[in-house]
Amino acid sequence: MQSAVPELAHTHTRPIHWLATATALAGVVALSSVLQPNPATAAQPTGPDTKSAPVTTAAPATTGVDFPLECGPVKALVQKKASGDLDGDGRPETVAVVHCDSAMGTPPDAVYVLTQGAGATTARVVATLVEPRDRLTVTGISVEDGAVLATYLGYSSADVPSCCPDVKDSAKWQWKDKRFIRSTPAGVHSV
Repeated sequence: MQSAVPELAHTHTRPIHWLATATALAGVVALSSVLQPNPATAAQPTGPDTKSAPVTTAAPATTGVDFPLECGPVKALVQKKASGDLDGDGRPETVAVVHCDSAMGTPPDAVYVLTQGAGATTARVVATLVEPRDRLTVTGISVEDGAVLATYLGYSSADVPSCCPDVKDSAKWQWKDKRFIRSTPAGVHSV
């Protein structure tokens, strides 16, 4: 029985077909890199009836920051971060969860608050909320309503092996009287 559809001439690809396809694709990519739309702007026209919005500042980046963390031959690794205005000055700060980039085990986390002054090229650490010696593993970090919220795993005693945290808890820090005050946690929960 013969097919009702005649054999198509292009059912067998040859190297020339692949070369033509690659050339056409390269041409499209090259042309698209030349023909770009104008950058989008969110600026509103100003006039006598419009008010200019306050200038917002980007949150400090964690790259290039000298964290006060002793890591020996390995680097400090930013594991998590969150940003928001913590001191009410209208400029955001960044909260960074950092630990040593160890190839084995789970190194303890530290939590730092970063700020960046006008004209500065990198951010700087202005507060330490959690020290590595606390032996905590931060599982979540956020900034809400000017407060730093963290969830973490820890240990009920120094006898608990580092591999097996047995406590799950949370903490909240609020800027007050020119320092971060930690509020009393709701309670300790066993893991």
